Amino acid sequence: MVHERRQTRAVQVGGLTIGGGAPIAIQSMTDTDTADAEATADQCRELAGAGAELVRVTVNNPASARSVPEIRRRLADSGCPVPLIGDFHYNGHTLLVDHPDCARALDKYRINPGNVGRSRNDTTAFSTICSIARDLGKAIRIGVNGGSLDGDLVTSMMEENARRSLGRTSSEVLDECAVVSAVDSVESAIETGLGSDRIIVSCKVSSPRTLIRIYRRLADRTDQPLHLGLTEAGMGARGIVWSATAMGALLHDGIGDTVRVSLTPQPDGDRRDEVAVARELLQSLGLRSFAASVTSCPGCGRTTKSVFRDLAQRVDSYLQDQRARWIEDHPGAEDLRVAVMGCVVNGPGESKTADIGISLPGTGEEPKCPVFVDGKLRTTLKGNVETLARDFLALIDDYVSRRFPQA
Repeated sequence: MVHERRQTRAVQVGGLTIGGGAPIAIQSMTDTDTADAEATADQCRELAGAGAELVRVTVNNPASARSVPEIRRRLADSGCPVPLIGDFHYNGHTLLVDHPDCARALDKYRINPGNVGRSRNDTTAFSTICSIARDLGKAIRIGVNGGSLDGDLVTSMMEENARRSLGRTSSEVLDECAVVSAVDSVESAIETGLGSDRIIVSCKVSSPRTLIRIYRRLADRTDQPLHLGLTEAGMGARGIVWSATAMGALLHDGIGDTVRVSLTPQPDGDRRDEVAVARELLQSLGLRSFAASVTSCPGCGRTTKSVFRDLAQRVDSYLQDQRARWIEDHPGAEDLRVAVMGCVVNGPGESKTADIGISLPGTGEEPKCPVFVDGKLRTTLKGNVETLARDFLALIDDYVSRRFPQA
């Protein structure tokens, strides 16, 4: 069972509430050249359409800063109000000062205290961004990265560890540096007059075990909303597994208010894949529901592989196709649990625990497919995969209509 969620302050980002008990939000980031307003706005819409509730864009030069208001306008004209986050490094303070329209168009500014110029000797750049956010009523994310920690802070804490013979390893010192950087930056932001109800925090690294350690420590030191994610998760299965391992453990602990799955896309891949993974992660833990889900066995030597796999794929595709319509016409159908099982070993049992489930005959079993609805045998289907798919999908439609009547 997932632990009770950690209580955090509520922060408004555009029209979205982060923290304060609000649903955990999914964030993504464009990989287009932000100076290309058309391409960036198109990708923002694609990500939002896939389920991203916040979208971050790189703002690293004057051309990208000038483009942000046009991106915002294009999104508004197309009816896409997704909050926009500006990702600033090194020169964010000058870009926001020089391009006030950009500052107004964004809903949140991401600040990396390790490279925005907030050293112990000069806090001008950091305080400038915070002051602009204060004056415009914007939120900020203090986004500490393990790969770009404040050099002055790291040197100071390493020297202290040696001088006082604290016995910490270099990794332990770096973990503490990340937490200290985040907590101190929150205090500095508040000193500029920025309200604590405008600050989100993250401490990202690329190691799942390290991320878990840091966030558990960070959660004990601040009540600001926390944004979860690995800095770089990787590509394909590795990126998915590492992200799920790191964030799943923290979400299970009740830690986390927004999530980003930072997948490296395949050369011909789709940026929206990271949004799909984030949705599955939250739904797997019962934290949010986005679409009806299919439980299907992996298949083995007992199963009639072609029929079983084909039916499972057809059912899964059908549920995905119906997702938008069911959300609109049948509220609650996103919680639907369907089972497509391949043989008698676990088939009837798993089908009974789903809302509606079908158990196919394995090799050598009697050629019939019992269908269970709410734990009870409803009917038995027979035939080829075309007939089975047609009849079982009709039963699913009937179940949705009866259990989740139209709004």
